[in-house]
Amino acid sequence: MTPREERLYLILAALFTGSLVVANLIANKFFHIELFGKEFILSAGVIPYPLTFLVTDLLSELYGKARANMVVIGGLIASLLVIATLAIADIMPAIDDSVVNDDIFHTVFGNSYRVIGASMTAYLVAQLIDIKIFHFWKKLTSGKHLWLRNNGSTIVSQLVDSTLVVWVLFAGIWTPAEMSVAIFDLWLFKSMIALIDTPLFYLSVNYLPKWIGKENNRA
Repeated sequence: MTPREERLYLILAALFTGSLVVANLIANKFFHIELFGKEFILSAGVIPYPLTFLVTDLLSELYGKARANMVVIGGLIASLLVIATLAIADIMPAIDDSVVNDDIFHTVFGNSYRVIGASMTAYLVAQLIDIKIFHFWKKLTSGKHLWLRNNGSTIVSQLVDSTLVVWVLFAGIWTPAEMSVAIFDLWLFKSMIALIDTPLFYLSVNYLPKWIGKENNRA
């Protein structure tokens, strides 16, 4: 790769890993938002999480399936590091003058192991599906119809991700009906974000190849 290609690859990998780690750490906070007349109750983790799918689609388009998968595996390793670090920090006793005492730390991060574990399971499966579907549509359409492979791959993989996360976290705690509502809300919100970021995806795949010196024959 040229220096610019390498630099862009590292920037996209950093955006992916950072978004994934932050999404896992803030996932315990829930909020409600109304969009297009529908109220959604969502985890704060959905704020940066859609960026990970946008980035993997960009990586797939610009660098190919193998390098996109490398970033996904790197994100998994980073998440494992976060779990190990939180576990060690949680068992370390806080001093009396610590701004954050043991109880506060455990309240905020005590459930993070389960959240990150559920997220990692869902994320790894969903991201690999996203990349596979993206390249399936790219091959089927001979590299054309960029909007189809971008949105098609993300919408399907987000359904897988939302289903796995809710089932791993809440099976046996929520009723099937409650889980179904949560899965639908998560999937619908993420799908709406995927549709909204389509112009950004088009702009990126038309400008970035020129910046790194690659030909762009996409439609």
